Amino acid sequence: MRERLIEEYLNGMGTDSWKVFGAHFSHEYDQDGVRFTVYAPNAQKVSLIGSFNNWQGYDMFREPSGIWSIFARDIPENSLYKYRITTQTGEVYDRSDPFAFFSEQRPNTASIVYNMEGHFHWSDNEWMSHREKNICGPMNIYEAHAGSWKKDGEKFLRYGELAEELIPYLKEMGYTHVELLPLTEHPLDASWGYQPSGYFSATSRYGTPEELMSLIDRCHRENIGVILDFVPVHFVSDFYALHQYDGGAVYESQEESQRYTEWGSVRFDYTKPHVISFVRSALDFWLHHYHLDGIRYDAVSNLIYPNGQPEKGVYEAGIWFLKNANYYLRRKYPGVMLIAEDSSQFLKVTAPVEYGGLGFDYKWDFGWMHDTLEYLALPPAQRQQERGKFLHSTSYFYQETYLLPFSHDEVVHGKKTVIDKLYGDRQAKFAQARTLYLHMFTHPGKKLNFMGNELAEFREWDENKSLGWNILEYPEHRTFQRYTEGLNHLYRKEPALFREDYNSECFRWLDFGENYPAVFAYLRKDFAGHALLIVLNFSARYLKPYRLAVEGACFEEIWNTDAKEFGGKGYRNREIKAVSVGKGRKELFLELAPYGGCVIRIE
Repeated sequence: MRERLIEEYLNGMGTDSWKVFGAHFSHEYDQDGVRFTVYAPNAQKVSLIGSFNNWQGYDMFREPSGIWSIFARDIPENSLYKYRITTQTGEVYDRSDPFAFFSEQRPNTASIVYNMEGHFHWSDNEWMSHREKNICGPMNIYEAHAGSWKKDGEKFLRYGELAEELIPYLKEMGYTHVELLPLTEHPLDASWGYQPSGYFSATSRYGTPEELMSLIDRCHRENIGVILDFVPVHFVSDFYALHQYDGGAVYESQEESQRYTEWGSVRFDYTKPHVISFVRSALDFWLHHYHLDGIRYDAVSNLIYPNGQPEKGVYEAGIWFLKNANYYLRRKYPGVMLIAEDSSQFLKVTAPVEYGGLGFDYKWDFGWMHDTLEYLALPPAQRQQERGKFLHSTSYFYQETYLLPFSHDEVVHGKKTVIDKLYGDRQAKFAQARTLYLHMFTHPGKKLNFMGNELAEFREWDENKSLGWNILEYPEHRTFQRYTEGLNHLYRKEPALFREDYNSECFRWLDFGENYPAVFAYLRKDFAGHALLIVLNFSARYLKPYRLAVEGACFEEIWNTDAKEFGGKGYRNREIKAVSVGKGRKELFLELAPYGGCVIRIE
């Protein structure tokens, strides 16, 4: 099997190359030990150094095609190790293992001998047998950074501590999934994990691989899915990791002009078959060992176009990798969601590979996010002439399987938080934020919000600080959190809001904002007879009556952003006046608060 796995890796066919590369406990020559294997085709010499030999080195044997290997006895688990590589020009570098399963905490950089099979016993069989892609079910994702959701003073919470705090919060708030920013090992906290150094190594900042497995297992026992953010485009440029690994360009381009990204990281070169095997095997590794329910691919547009720039043509090697990896993963892990963070207009991102697509299950809808936030940043008097921004998303929505995000990227680097992007004074911002989120949760598509959005944070996210939980001492923030909690549960309760997300027949505009400036209405329904009317008033005017003709017999308001328990003034539609206008249609007379919105059940 070893020879087959190595051949597949070198030919770009590797899917589980982690089974042969890295450090594996084994029994050879009638002895117990650890087999170390690394790919360093340009090296003149490779030695194994570690805490077990006083960092002095055991010479490794060069196998065909640049594979170096050694079987070493009497190596305890959790031993530190590196590969000492002598380049063709005689330079000597100590490198971490690209396939290390565990690593030292930064700033130290050694790999750790770790038995992935020998520690944890999963108890999530029921969850694993029933998990699905949620196309026809509710999906409300809480995006979280493990290092700053909450902190213990200046220290990170460990995976177990995070489980104790985070899981009950997710359940109480009504989220269906948690998406964790990258947990692959990385040297710089400020990179948030987006400049990885170890693609098979769960970061030791928060604990051991076993502790991470326990966190995920406990999520599953509470019916919470776990999605991992994964970085397939680039890796950190620090010289102990993948960068010029053996003195040559093993993982990156031979051409220096094509090697580096705008972020100072190093691009994978997907024209090299073993790079495809490496990254695809990393994806397989995380799904196999950590029972993840979804993978969010970062910066997909950079795999579709060189540097994400369409004017440079299509990046055929990147597209081949995406199709190849996604086709494999969809077949092996049919219940796992593959999610593209893609800002391009490339077609068929979420179509199956066999139908000419890239094979993703979902794509982030950046258009909806940017257009909606830009619209609500305008003064109300200017919104009428810009209403196309608000309406635009449904003109293209059914071309892909979209997910609506308000992610971490929108609340940093001077962009302001979501609530602070909205026009007006503090009171107006809170009122509009409630109606904005009502729109998000009643617009077709699955949902994602970054941690802190539910608190109505005005302070931008800082990875060095915990979320501002203390702001819940203020009534406006506490009621907004309560509003978000209620909205999350309303979304999960109403089938019309999720069952037919991607069927255009189940969404219909009733008012494009033509009758009253900045007032919109639309219908959500499913084929089981559930129907909801959503009305949004993004004007500063109090409207009574707002008149709208709708098909139906009975009408009941089930949600209003202006309820007093949510911080509003209490304008409600407790008894809806409805006058028949023929052909099963009735004209409703509604009351709409300034910047307010409501949901009406139709029967």
